[in-house]
Amino acid sequence: MGLQPLEFSDCYLDSPWFRERVRAHEAELEKTNKFIKELLKDGKNLIAATKNLSAAQRKFAHSLRDFKFEFIGDAETDDERYIDASLHEFSNFLKNLEEQREILALSVTETLIKPLERFRKEQLGAVKEEKKKFDKETEKNYSLLEKHLNLSAKKKELQLQEADNQVEQNRKHFYELSLEYVCKLQEIQERKKFECVEPVLSFFQGLFTFYHQGYELAKDFNHYKMALQINIQNTRNRFEGTRSEVEELMNKIRRNPQEHKRANHFTMEGYLYVQEKRPAPFGSSWVKHYCTYRKETKKFTMIPFEHRSGGKAGDEELFVLTYCTKRNIDTIDRRFCFDLEASDRPGVPVTMQAFSEEDRKLWMEALDGKEAVSDIFLLLFFSERHNCNGALKLFFFLAGAQLDKIGFTIIKKCISAVETRGINDQGLYRVVGVSSKVQRLLSLLMDAKTCNEVDLENSVDWEVKTITSAMKQYLRSLPEPLMTYELHGEFIVPAKSGSPESRVSAVHFLVHKLPEKNKEMLEILVKHLANVSKHAKRNLMTVANLGVVFGPTLMRPQEETVAAIMDLKFQNIVVEILIENHEKIFKTLPDATFPEPISMSVSPPNAPPRQSRRQGQRIKRPLAVYNLCLELDDADSHSSPREDTPTGSMDSLSSQSPTPAFPSSPPGLLDGNHLIMDSGDLAGWTTNLPGQSRPSMVSWMNTPSANPAATNTVPSTFFFSNPATGSDRAVESVAHRKARAVYPCEAEHSSELSFQIGAIFEDVQFSREPGWLEGTLNGKRGLIPQNYVQFL
Repeated sequence: MGLQPLEFSDCYLDSPWFRERVRAHEAELEKTNKFIKELLKDGKNLIAATKNLSAAQRKFAHSLRDFKFEFIGDAETDDERYIDASLHEFSNFLKNLEEQREILALSVTETLIKPLERFRKEQLGAVKEEKKKFDKETEKNYSLLEKHLNLSAKKKELQLQEADNQVEQNRKHFYELSLEYVCKLQEIQERKKFECVEPVLSFFQGLFTFYHQGYELAKDFNHYKMALQINIQNTRNRFEGTRSEVEELMNKIRRNPQEHKRANHFTMEGYLYVQEKRPAPFGSSWVKHYCTYRKETKKFTMIPFEHRSGGKAGDEELFVLTYCTKRNIDTIDRRFCFDLEASDRPGVPVTMQAFSEEDRKLWMEALDGKEAVSDIFLLLFFSERHNCNGALKLFFFLAGAQLDKIGFTIIKKCISAVETRGINDQGLYRVVGVSSKVQRLLSLLMDAKTCNEVDLENSVDWEVKTITSAMKQYLRSLPEPLMTYELHGEFIVPAKSGSPESRVSAVHFLVHKLPEKNKEMLEILVKHLANVSKHAKRNLMTVANLGVVFGPTLMRPQEETVAAIMDLKFQNIVVEILIENHEKIFKTLPDATFPEPISMSVSPPNAPPRQSRRQGQRIKRPLAVYNLCLELDDADSHSSPREDTPTGSMDSLSSQSPTPAFPSSPPGLLDGNHLIMDSGDLAGWTTNLPGQSRPSMVSWMNTPSANPAATNTVPSTFFFSNPATGSDRAVESVAHRKARAVYPCEAEHSSELSFQIGAIFEDVQFSREPGWLEGTLNGKRGLIPQNYVQFL
């Protein structure tokens, strides 16, 4: 379990558990800060001490290997897992590169040191300043509150009112600061994953440039760099979507905290001051407790908590409530008081003090006291939400959004217009239209009298961005999302775990559980999105980018919380799976014997993905990075059937292997502020897996087992096929005679071998297929995934 989300509604409760979660986030940021400082020190050693380069690199590798990012929520995406694993992979690379030292590039300062220093000073430094303000405001708020509550009720009414106003203003300021601090904490937790790793990635690019002797090793590592670039870009895109949703939720709660209280098992909870009587002549004292109450069981708990020390000041006390009565100011010299009586202490009331009169009313209502809470919150909420005539009019229009004949007409007209006029527009569906124009178009489309008269394909009155925004707004305005509240959790589960095949199967199975109209509308939309992604080279809208845009539109949770927003990235993955596999999902029926998604079978733990084996010509496909559309060269002559190679395998990492055999990219390609590695001369010849290292061609040639004089191996010439150019490269090397399977494998083609863990292969040689070996098992000759075996 990673870091728990910090709910904005908890800022108003300021409970002990909320404070513990805040401290956990602060501790994680401090750990990140220490890690960055250590990394910076090691990087400077690499530049300054060439004589100690070997020791500095080992220390640097050690720092990378031992650090791991914590995540918010209960699961990570594949992208986040591979970003985490990247630090360990970088560590392994440095250990191999140590044997081939050369002078470190002078550009390390610009590519590594300065970005990390800037992140630590600007981002982590900003959080530290926010923490100081938060701690200072906490002390000020509760000190003023204690002073205020000690005021005598006999003071003049004007003085009491002024004191009340001062406390209320200070409390609002405290809550505002608390909301901003919580938002900043969670933002930096997500931001660090790419802002810390990208400089490391740039640093490694510098190593490849300046280490001539590491040329062969860098060539093996090239495909991983490209995969990690996609991981980082996908994580960045999902972060941008998540951040906007979190800020929107924060603003909603800021406007009306009562309306957005989280549902939990407590009827009421919050801080109360409890009167503790002492023997004469000491009188009594008032101690702050965090109290919870469950109406169904009448159980009332009190936890003494001291904010100054940041922890519990005593043990939890629990009792069963008998009654609750209000205390008038003529019976006690404090305001906002009420009495409770426990079943095990009859006749001995416990006097408590709320923070305000409104707070007391809420407690009295929850405890079945005499006071009742008025409906003012509901009235205020309604008036706040509907104080604008234009917004109110649109609200009533959108309230009628249904999956009916008009709804299907609207979506079909919008899709037809987009595919006719704007399929190649850059940032399609990302660029939003003018709000007033979108509202006007929606009002025309949703009116049965004018819907058919609106000409979206030929009229210049409606821009493409207006049409796309109207379509998204209509889908978001349905009574429930297209993929339904009921199945929301079930769709999320496979996106968090399982093999690529099991994810597709689970989504396939669940789509056919949708109501017929929902499934029909979803098929129309996903087919369109697949068409949009085919034009990604022009419109820059890859499958991953479309997932970011349409994840929150097609799937949204019933309860709006930070925890739910953190699942947005998994919603995006589900949409990516739909787009990549739309033909299979919508045109075929799922396996009738397929189990419920929660119990889906998955691939063996840590089993590496097999590289797609494409005989002959490779299909031209854009790479799935926003503003990074690379093509495979038209190198060979024939392509394998589509069912042999899953569609969209390079468009995103949602349902396919996170480490495919990537093509080479144009040298020095720069995408915005993000350097795309120069891999024109370092095209990857084989595959590798983060966290699952395999012997590189360089390393195993130098081992005793590779020595022809010492073993039963013979020198051979191997031909390696370059995916970028289609050319073959002859390498004089050594053919390993035997290898052992370290993972089980089921053959997908007649030319491949099926085997279990521990199987021994004879006469193993490199194949012309990148990432594959040829070997003999039980008398049968066939292909073996290279990262599934270990040479003997």
